[in-house]
Amino acid sequence: MIESMAQIHRSDADRQELHALVDHIPAGDLPAARKILRSLVDPVELALMKAPLDDEPETEEELADVEKALSNPSSDVPMEEVLREHGL
Repeated sequence: MIESMAQIHRSDADRQELHALVDHIPAGDLPAARKILRSLVDPVELALMKAPLDDEPETEEELADVEKALSNPSSDVPMEEVLREHGL
């Protein structure tokens, strides 16, 4: 549907106002503002914002895997080793 000139003008004015508002957001609030604005244009971002926190406790195996990963930060693991460790 073709927008009327009044709608186009209002849209431009809205964008200008939003730009001005963004310019005045305190630096500490920029990450939150970014998340909110992204959620308006990206349905995936919106779904991530609405998703509940994962509050399930980690299992002993998960804790051990994290400890192992943190103790060896090298990312140079051959693919064959990764597959073998996962039984593939």
